[in-house]
Amino acid sequence: MIQLIVGLANPGNEFTKTRHNVAAWLIEQLVQQEHLSLRLEKKFHGYHVQLLSMPCHLLIPTTYMNNSGCSVAALARYYRIEPSHILIVHDDLDFPPGCIRFKYGGRDGGHKGVKNTIEQLASCLFWRLRIGIGRPPQRTHTYDYVLEAPSRVDQKKIREAIADALSVLPTFIQGHYDTAIQTLHNREMPL
Repeated sequence: MIQLIVGLANPGNEFTKTRHNVAAWLIEQLVQQEHLSLRLEKKFHGYHVQLLSMPCHLLIPTTYMNNSGCSVAALARYYRIEPSHILIVHDDLDFPPGCIRFKYGGRDGGHKGVKNTIEQLASCLFWRLRIGIGRPPQRTHTYDYVLEAPSRVDQKKIREAIADALSVLPTFIQGHYDTAIQTLHNREMPL
């Protein structure tokens, strides 16, 4: 079972609509669906709430992306949550906008928030939900690209992918990983 879902993001209004914060979009949408509110909790270095419908914590770190693991590890230690019961949601350059995929374990794939989480948990054996944001056009630095807002078309694709993920999340949280993965990964990709 999943006991903690973390949306990796940068803090501050200037980053809210950027590609690097799409994971926070998912957490915020889930919180809204559940009629809950995130609360700032300094001991976890982030915004936190526990789902009422199941024993699962939601977290958006208030650290910058490169230090996300501090927040994840603080909450995981406090509630004694093993890495295998954690789902880290993050943006992924390797998938086009609208593509969203679960993954278990593995390397950080160049994502500094994931890298820091692996370091802080001393384990890569946690679940991930990777939200595609696409690659930047030639001559655009990755750093600049992820800190810009996606186009309206790409934003629509990302929001639809998040809605698809939210529809299978209760199944995933309950530990029916294969069912949730098969349902999400078999959906039609947007053009």
